[in-house]
Amino acid sequence: MDLRPDPQTLDVLVPNFKKRLSGVTATIVRLVPLQARAMALAAVSPDLPAHVPQIRLGQLLTMSRNGPQGARIWHARRNTEMLAGLALKHLLRKRLKLVFTSASQRRHTGYTKWLIGQMDHIIATSQKTASYLERPADVILHGIDVAAFTPPTDRPALRARLGLPDAKLIGCYGRIRAQKGTGDFVDAMIPVLQANPEAYGLIMGRATSDHAAYEAGLRAQVAQAGLSDRLLFKPEVPVHEMADWYRVLDLFVAPQRWEGFGLTPLEAMACGVPCVATKVGAFPELLTPHTGTLIAPQDTPAMTKAITRYTDDPALCVAQGQAARTHVETHFRIESEAEAIMAIYRGLLAEG
Repeated sequence: MDLRPDPQTLDVLVPNFKKRLSGVTATIVRLVPLQARAMALAAVSPDLPAHVPQIRLGQLLTMSRNGPQGARIWHARRNTEMLAGLALKHLLRKRLKLVFTSASQRRHTGYTKWLIGQMDHIIATSQKTASYLERPADVILHGIDVAAFTPPTDRPALRARLGLPDAKLIGCYGRIRAQKGTGDFVDAMIPVLQANPEAYGLIMGRATSDHAAYEAGLRAQVAQAGLSDRLLFKPEVPVHEMADWYRVLDLFVAPQRWEGFGLTPLEAMACGVPCVATKVGAFPELLTPHTGTLIAPQDTPAMTKAITRYTDDPALCVAQGQAARTHVETHFRIESEAEAIMAIYRGLLAEG
């Protein structure tokens, strides 16, 4: 697999114009190396990890008008990337078939609607996302690498290695901000920890500068409750270390108030951990009654009750954790996501 391919040889271009890590960037980093094994495909980006096949933005200018099969695919996931595809097609006369993946679960602005209307094919990341689009879309749910996210072989030993107590551990991972429900998790966990001396909570993630005061307020709230030694704030770790932090858990909580898709429940379930999640994003399409519990967003009593159900019943955690692993293996492999997208590419390329 050529990590710096010649643009002239490519059938599919996957732009990623955002330097800062985001859910879209993470999706591209996961999918492109896998898809590039089967197709002449690369990302177009100013800055992606070295293992991702990619070309630079400037190479688009000198890229041939036609691809190896006639038109090329331009697969955008952001407005700026849709606009760039239109510019390449209509101003620079590159022969492109334009694909857009939408993860948004809100009404689109007039500008976004216009951009979407110019695309040749639309993909939605969930049924709920598709309901906000005003044209047909193929629904392709995200998948994950079930070989990288696996249940623990020795959970007590792993906890010891990471400096964690061998106790009931409930985790909440992701960006620290109100939209992600971090404060809702804190509100729900305080009574759980007060009632269960053997339980601990883990909050892992990063607060950007705009949300630093929010994080400081949460830490102060936990300290005031006398729980700073049991509701622990952990720094963000590299992506390749995340699986271990799921493996140590008995329960994962996804308390988001709003979400485009949300991969964390899938990552937790693949590691054999049941989930409590709010009814936002794709969470209702990811969880079943056998793998976790769905609650309304911003419902602190419901979250406390749901978490308590698991802390009171270790056998439930084990049974639902095992079912969760099977569920992800059966329905949410990243290979299935990659192949479903490539089937669309191949169909468009066959049209010439």
